[in-house]
Formats: sequence, C-alpha cells, structure tokens
Amino acid sequence: MKALAVFFLSALCAVAEVHTLTLRGALDIALQQNPDIVLARFDQQRARAQVTIMKDPFVPKVFAGSGAAYTNGFPMSIDGNAPAVLQAKTQMAIFDRPQGLRAAQANESARGAEIDIGARQDEVAYRVASLYFDAEEASRSLTAVELQLQSLTRVRELTAVRVSEGRELSIESSRADLKVLQAQQRHAELADSIADTETSLAQVLGFNPGDRVQPAQEDRRVTGQIDSEESAIQQALDNSREIKRLESNLQGKNLEIKSYKAERLPKANLIAQYALLSRFNNYDKFFPRFQRNNFELGISFEVPILTGRSSAAYVAQAQMDIDKIRAQIGQTRSRITADLQHAYRDIRRTESAQKLARADLDLAREQLSLDLTRYDEGQVTMAQVEASRAAEQEKWIVYYDTQHAFEVARLTVLRQAGTLVAALRQ
Repeated sequence: MKALAVFFLSALCAVAEVHTLTLRGALDIALQQNPDIVLARFDQQRARAQVTIMKDPFVPKVFAGSGAAYTNGFPMSIDGNAPAVLQAKTQMAIFDRPQGLRAAQANESARGAEIDIGARQDEVAYRVASLYFDAEEASRSLTAVELQLQSLTRVRELTAVRVSEGRELSIESSRADLKVLQAQQRHAELADSIADTETSLAQVLGFNPGDRVQPAQEDRRVTGQIDSEESAIQQALDNSREIKRLESNLQGKNLEIKSYKAERLPKANLIAQYALLSRFNNYDKFFPRFQRNNFELGISFEVPILTGRSSAAYVAQAQMDIDKIRAQIGQTRSRITADLQHAYRDIRRTESAQKLARADLDLAREQLSLDLTRYDEGQVTMAQVEASRAAEQEKWIVYYDTQHAFEVARLTVLRQAGTLVAALRQ
C-alpha cells in the first residue's frame, strides 16, 4: 500500500516539460542521447569485446595451484600431473591461423558496428530536422489561421448586420458561418499537429515521456551546398554507409572463408609449467634421482591429417553469402541512384511551386492594399476588406507549405549525399 502511494505521488509530481531548442541544439542532444544511437553504441561495445575474446588465445595465461596429496607407495598422478606442493603452468597460442583470421573477422565486425552508428546518426539527424521543420511550418500556419479566423469572424459579424438590414441574402450569413467553422477546424487540427510533432521530437531527442520540444525563434536555413545531380549521385555512392556496411560484411565473409581453409594448417602452442615436489610423496624411493624444482618449456605442434568435410560445407555457405552481399550492393547502388534522381525532381518541383505560391501571395497582398484604398474611397465595404485579409492569410499558409516541402526535399538530398549532419551544424 505504501509503495502504491509513493507511485501515485511520483506520478503526480512528474510534470511534462517544454524544451525550446534551436535546430543545432536539438541535433546535438539527439546525437548524444537518442535511444536508437545509444543501442547502436551498445552493439559497438559488444563487437569490440568480441575482438578481445577472439585475440585471447594469443595472450599468455598463467595458472597456479597445488596438487599436494598423501601417497602410500608409488606417487600416482592426479589429473595427469604428479603430486606437487605447488604447480604453475602457462598456455598461449603461438601460431593458429584460423583463430587469427577469426580475430580479424571480429575486428571487421567492430568496424561494421561503427558504420552502423554513423548510419543511425544520419537517420536520427534527418528525423530531427524533418520534425523540427514540421513543427515550425505548423506553428507559422497556426499563426496565419488565427489571423484568418479573426478576419472571418469580423466578416461574419458584418454580414450578419447587413442581412438583418436586408442588404444581403441570408445565405451569405450561412456562408460566412461555414468559413468560420472551417477555420476553427483547421486551427484545432494544426494545434493537435503541433502537439504531436513536438512530442515526437522530444522522443527522438531522448527526453522524458510527455515532454515536448518547441522550435526556437531563429533566422536559420540549411546551408549545405546542393551539388549537381551527377556529382551528388557519385558522392552519395562514395559516402553511403549502407554500401560501406555491406562491403564490411563482404570482407568479413572473405575472412571467414580463409579461416575455414586454414584449418588444414598446423598449429603451435607454447608449453611451460613448473612443479615443486616433496619427498613425502616417495619420489626418492621409486626413482633413482629426486629433484625438488622441476621446469618444462617447449612448443607443441598439431598437424591436421583428416579434417572432415564440414570445412568445405562452411566455405560453400560463406560463398553463397558473399554472392548475396554482392547482389545487395548492386541493388543498393541502383536504389540510391534512383532515390537521388527522384529527390532532385522533388527539389525542382517544390522550388517551382514555391515561386508560384510567392507570386500568388504577392498578388493577394496587392489586392488587399487595393481594397484598403478603395475602402477609404467608399468603394468597398469593410467585410470585403476583411475577406481580402483572410484570403491573404490563406496564401501565406500555402506559401508556408511549399517552403516546407522545399526544405524537406533539400534535406533528402543532403541525407542521401551523406552531408546532412555537417550541413545542419553549419
């Protein structure tokens, strides 16, 4: 019962926090504590530990103990060793080609784990920037909708007056009510979208459940240079971490095949041991000469004669894996090329849409200025002016959408070219 009370108390005390961050600040935090990156670092540490395990047979190990025992008669051996007051032995592989290749394979796996961290960082950077831009675009659109809602509410009020005076049909009042309801619905949807996006951004940054990340007000743009399509494709193929990971897997499989083939090679191990003997084990009674301190130092050789057929089967399996990886590399290169070509088409399309939206916005602003002038001259009503204000805010919303689409298209190109993190940190 006490534990339950403590739980509810801690739940009540936990207050969701809103973090206001710049894009670069959000990126730095994400690269440090994003859960996916943290898990990738654990895999890297595990891979490094595996390298140590594979190299361990080449590291000398010393064991000491005692085989002291009472003997009556001939000094019989204990576990293959003569009874001794003190025993010490060491063992170490001097030449073991298969084990050396397995250690090299583990080292290649560690390098692949490091590549995975880089790929995960690129993915997280893209998610952070995309969510950050989504939150910014939704916030700007929400401000425009609020202004639009004010104008539409004013139009509804003025239209209601004109309808009551008989200067407008009642359907105009219904039309004005509908536009206000539509603006209110859009306002609610944008508010929910902002909450969802800021919560998702907080999760990507590794913050506590319920926290939100709010974009800071800053004058920033992603300044990474967008190269020509051909050079960007070549750069993407050269920098692709996915291809590098596949190439690392390919190198690991080649080492694996070499280790299987090396099973036919001889092996050499260091042998060294020491034994301190005692006369109470009757050595001097059964052997012509007794020596208290005894040493042995040498090398043992092991030459395979018949190794079975499993090595050949393992080689065949690894070779099939190599053929599969090579096919995956070709498939990945083709996909990267196609994705970049599509991304560049998106850039051209969104840039054209942005220019069109800007021209439409400028026209709406000119129309509003004209209506204000005509209102001063008594040629239009205030309801028409407010309607022009609402139309201008609608054009702002469309412009924000096209601007956001253009920024996301640039992000996609920079990500695929492998220069996104550097561009975001400029």
